[in-house]
Amino acid sequence: MNDLASAAVPGRTPYDGSVVRAALRRAAPALLAYAAIRLLGIVTLALWSTADGKNWHTLLAARWDALWYTRVAEQGYGYTVALPNGEVHSNLAFFPLLPWLERGLSALTTLSPADAGLLVAWLTSLGAAWALYATGERLHGPRAGVALAALWAALPVGIVQSMAYSEALFTALAAWSLYAVLAGRWLWAGVPASLAGLTRPVGAAVVAAVWLTAAVTLWRERAGGAGLCAGLRRHPGMLSGVLLAPLGWCGFFLWVGARQGSFTGYLDVQEGWGNGFDGGIAFGSFVWHQLSGPTFAAGLALVVGVGLVIWLHVHGVRQGQPLPLAVYGGAVLLLALTAKGYFGSKPRLMLPAYPLLLPLAVALTRGRPVWTWLVVGAAAVGSAVYGAFWLNGSGPP
Repeated sequence: MNDLASAAVPGRTPYDGSVVRAALRRAAPALLAYAAIRLLGIVTLALWSTADGKNWHTLLAARWDALWYTRVAEQGYGYTVALPNGEVHSNLAFFPLLPWLERGLSALTTLSPADAGLLVAWLTSLGAAWALYATGERLHGPRAGVALAALWAALPVGIVQSMAYSEALFTALAAWSLYAVLAGRWLWAGVPASLAGLTRPVGAAVVAAVWLTAAVTLWRERAGGAGLCAGLRRHPGMLSGVLLAPLGWCGFFLWVGARQGSFTGYLDVQEGWGNGFDGGIAFGSFVWHQLSGPTFAAGLALVVGVGLVIWLHVHGVRQGQPLPLAVYGGAVLLLALTAKGYFGSKPRLMLPAYPLLLPLAVALTRGRPVWTWLVVGAAAVGSAVYGAFWLNGSGPP
């Protein structure tokens, strides 16, 4: 089912317990592979951190953005830090779903908000791996599903999936929303899309995928002779899903705007962090600076890396990647590459763009299984070593 028309035909089997259990049994190899790769990353980090005199738990749960999420969970919004260079860092830049979950879990258990955030990340990363398996299985078969989940776990910055950050939670919500679109379950697509919009700014990419897919689906219905109302009747829940999808993202954006006294309040908060979107001008200048100085080799590697991810997106589209995945992957990639701010964070910003890995997953299924696992194993080892090196060094911004 590579095209939207076939993928969007809903099966009428209800989402009852037996269906979920059967789906979980099919996904078990992917979940085990994912968990093994991430466990390798955590063990490697623990060993490296011990040798370096640092605490691996602190690096995962109580550094960088994790501290900001914990502060929102404990104190709410309103905390700011004024820097000597004039920048004002406000915790309004951080979307609320992860802090809400941290606060709720810590209230119901003995976990601290930081440990609750770590638990959320570990559980939702498994949820994301399940959604990736389901997507790969639906489009290209079980081997592709396992390969897709394993490749996502073995990304160079895959360690972020095991941190008290929002990337794992967001990817799980985004992936299940898009899977529901592929299955024609529009209401089920709208709910996680709305929650994804409460998790990260790039939740707008999920909304775009839901809306554009719905628009194209209705346009095709009209081209086939059906009117708007008839098209909506043929796709139950579409209108509800489309209306639900943007509520989380728009709600937080408007709430911050009202709190700041400006419709662009959230954008102003991001500007205070030195972030925002400039069409890639700042990133282009950074790359040129790398290429024109003594760091030419690093700049060349950066150009090659950017070219690779763009090629993966284009290749996936040319292979017939379904519209919701193509729109979402392209939007995440575009937003990451056109954002200002700390350029070392761009690989982390692209972490949720799992559709970029689909061409690689499909390619791995064409060879013998032993070669598939050799490639995945090598990537997992590289990811574990790089993740340990990264977190014991500069780490995520």
